Amino acid sequence: MKRELLIEMARIAVRSILGNRLRTGLTIGIIGLGIMALISMTTATSSLEANVVEQFSSLGTDVFTFSQRTETGVNRGRRVTVGEPISYEEAQAFADEAPDELTVAYSIFGTSQATLTKGTERTNPNIQVLGIEENYLEVSGFDIEFGRNFTRQEAQSANRMAIIGSDLVSELFNAWEDPIGAEFSIGAQRYTVIGVLAARGQAFGMSQDNQCYIPIPCVRQQFSDERSSYRVMCKAPRPEEVIELAEASTGVMRVVRRDRPGQDHSFNLSMSNSMVSTLEEAIGGITAAASIIGIITLFGAGIGLMNIMLVSVSERTREIGTRKALGASPRAIRMQFLIEVIIIGQLGGLVGIACGVAAGNGIAYAMSTPFVVPWGWMFTGVALSLITSLVSGYYPARQAARLDPIVALGRE
Repeated sequence: MKRELLIEMARIAVRSILGNRLRTGLTIGIIGLGIMALISMTTATSSLEANVVEQFSSLGTDVFTFSQRTETGVNRGRRVTVGEPISYEEAQAFADEAPDELTVAYSIFGTSQATLTKGTERTNPNIQVLGIEENYLEVSGFDIEFGRNFTRQEAQSANRMAIIGSDLVSELFNAWEDPIGAEFSIGAQRYTVIGVLAARGQAFGMSQDNQCYIPIPCVRQQFSDERSSYRVMCKAPRPEEVIELAEASTGVMRVVRRDRPGQDHSFNLSMSNSMVSTLEEAIGGITAAASIIGIITLFGAGIGLMNIMLVSVSERTREIGTRKALGASPRAIRMQFLIEVIIIGQLGGLVGIACGVAAGNGIAYAMSTPFVVPWGWMFTGVALSLITSLVSGYYPARQAARLDPIVALGRE
């Protein structure tokens, strides 16, 4: 009997919903707007988080880096940097003295405003040139798509060879041309392409495929490394050994840098996994703030839903009175309105989730971050729309159930 009653109440609720399309549409829109605000914000932040993890995790959780020590501050309106740069000799000495288990790579920044030229073809003046040695690509997680890497001898010589990103191939070469073995110029110096990197796309809105790698001695000759600091990257054989090897390597670097006992490190040590964790925490804060804003919006939607349902009860007093006069119990009346509001709430939730995922990924597309489907937040949206429906609809349903049939039938 209870099942038959529930089915009958559901039918009445559906007929009422279909009979009041404007009110139903407004109610679905209110719920959908609140859910959309929540889902779109969390989708966008989830996409940003996925991009951070993807880009920084490309280094691997088994990598740590030594770099110049910097302290941020302001002196007479200027930002100051404190710390002696890591020199070429120190980078080489560390590579020789580092624990045998490590794969060590060091690099030096040349310029970020280079223009590459091949015949009449020229790139934009925004190409980053780095000086690297033979282990750099392995430690950094880059793959060679065509050609080969530097040999140890080539990396330590001033031979004008280069490994370029895929964007540079499309800018300098025609589709039918083979870039391997071809020559191009950086300023007045000519280089021969020996390798092309596999495409990696964008990171934080910047292309990773417009870089040019040349041997470190070439950078020292063409761009000079005076007062420039070398970046030393170390790759452990297994992620669980990173902390232990980083501590041992820190001691080696202190000896190379001649840091005195008790003196602070004259360099910075960073780990890729800790950078990911730090950025994830920051994005987690943004997600929490976005969630609060979305829930506040949903709270406002709940108030709007309650007002609409109260108006609906007022408009349908004669219907309620007639049903009570024919024997409908207060429980049946209350169940009818609750089923009605639950159906409307779930429809609003589905509309809000669909629009929220689309809007959030639209923002993600604009920021060049990955497409994501936030399943957890989608289920949360369904649950929140159900809770909002029940909380907002219970009071109007109770008011309808408590109507006196004689009074209700007497109203115009």
